[in-house]
Parts: sequence; structure tokens; C-alpha cells
Amino acid sequence: MPWLSRTNNAAVDDNRIAVSLAHLRALEFKARGFSFLPRQPVQSILTGRHGSRLRGRGLNFEELRHYRPGDDIRSMDWKVTNRTGKPHVRVYTEERERRVHLLVDQRISMFFGSQTAMKSVVAAEVAALAAWRVLSSGDRLGGIIFDDHDCYTIPPRRSRDSVVDMLSRLVKTNAALEAGQPSKGPQLNVAMNNLARSLSHDALVIYIGDGFGWDDRSDELLKQMSMHNDVIVINIFDPAEVELPRLDELIVSDGEMQIAVSGNRARLDERFRASYNEHVEHMHKVLRRYGLPLITIDCAQDPVTQLLKALGSGR
Repeated sequence: MPWLSRTNNAAVDDNRIAVSLAHLRALEFKARGFSFLPRQPVQSILTGRHGSRLRGRGLNFEELRHYRPGDDIRSMDWKVTNRTGKPHVRVYTEERERRVHLLVDQRISMFFGSQTAMKSVVAAEVAALAAWRVLSSGDRLGGIIFDDHDCYTIPPRRSRDSVVDMLSRLVKTNAALEAGQPSKGPQLNVAMNNLARSLSHDALVIYIGDGFGWDDRSDELLKQMSMHNDVIVINIFDPAEVELPRLDELIVSDGEMQIAVSGNRARLDERFRASYNEHVEHMHKVLRRYGLPLITIDCAQDPVTQLLKALGSGR
């Protein structure tokens, strides 16, 4: 199958290449059967060592009272108990809502697809699924959408309008991508730094992108964000980034011009794999170091099914 490209005006309306707001809004009805809360199904990638890191919503101190049979001994306030001679416990209530920040990558490195859809489109779809799920959970949604030139910040709010605002910005940024644009790797760190500066504690950060340009500075920003907040990375990739399609002749297009790649492919395959590994291996390594969950989404498959499977609800 030829690689996807914006080759004519009709392709602009193709949701595989440039996503529409109607398409992202329709995903609300598919954003079910999964969550980003600490309690996860046993098959979920967020269980085990990852699940133990998920803080969930923060806690508000409610009162200090006498110990009652059945109270958790871990809630004992030993200072007050020793001072009064009677056992006292500190009572907390869970906050009614949580701040969830989506960090959505829409740089030119995401404008690539070999089979079903562009990575930029799949990232927008995954972001929409996450946004609708967060809204249905009663949490506040915000985040940053960034391309190779700008970062667009959406303040955390708990409303349908906030979700639509984010999806509208995604559509605009997605539609602006064109083959041939220069790529700026450091823009990832700019977006991460902007988000890190706005975080306080007990929030959830979900990065959705391909990790292009991830470096040592990214490591530091990830560590900074994850100290008092939860971080989940959703890596979007295309099968052709891992291994070139096994074709006698490969046609590559930027939307206006085409080149044919044929002949001895061994060296080309090796260089292609090395290029992919270079910008994702470092990211995967640091995530393992900090014990942070990684969800991989293949552009050649349905993102809804993959998200459900990763979070324990898929069949």
C-alpha cells in the first residue's frame, strides 16, 4: 500500500490524514471501558509497580477525632494521642476532582503514515478518547498542544466546552501539518517545561506523541513532573518506522513530488531502524528507570481497541 500523503484537495477531508472536529466529537461514545484512576483491572498496564505510583485525586484534611473501632491505624495522629492520652485519628476526604493535563504532540515528525492513518491523526484520536473519559470521570481537563512553532495552553476546566476547545485546537494544528516543514526537536522540551512550570501536585500528565527529540533535558523535566504528579506516556508509532515495508519498489511522496526507492535494501533498512531507535530508545529507558507506565499505540490498528487492551478492558 502506498504511504499516505496529502496529494490533492479531496485528501484534506480524509480523517486518515487531517482529522475533523466531528470525528473527534464522535469518539465520546467510544470513550468507555477504561480509566486512568489507580484502581485498574488486573490486565491493565497501570497495575503492579505502575499502579502503585498512581496517586489518584488528592486528599483534603477534614477533621481530627477520637479513634473508633475499625479505623485504619495508619491514620493515627500519634502526637495528639500522646499529648491527650487518648487515641486520635486524622480524617481525610478525597478531592472531588483531579487536574488532568494532556501533552499532545503535533509536530511535523507526527505527519507520517504508511497504512491506516497519520501518527498526528492517531494522536488526536487518543487525546480525544482521553479527554472524553476524563470529563465523564468528573475531573478537570487541560493541557498543551504543541507543533514545531508554538505551544497552545488550555487551562484545566471541568466542562464540555473545555473539551471542545481542546479538540478544536487539535483540529487546527493537525490540519496545518504539511510535508516538507522543518522539524524542531527541542520544541518537545519547550512544551514539557511550560507544563512543568504550571503543575502543583496530584495531577495526571499524559504525553501523547512519538518522542522525537527526547534527550537529557527531557529526562530532567520528566523527573520534575513525576515527583508530585502521575505521568503516563502514550507512544504513537507507525510500523514502517520500525521496519520498511517489504516491497520491491517503495514510492515515497511529500504530496507534490515522488521518489522510488529500489535495489539493495539491506543498508537502507539498517539506517531506517537506527533512525527510529535513536529517538525512542532513550525515552523508553528513562521511563523504565522511573517506573513510569508506557502505552504503545500502533497507527496501523484501531486506537480504541489498543487503548482498551492496554488498560485492561480489551478482549
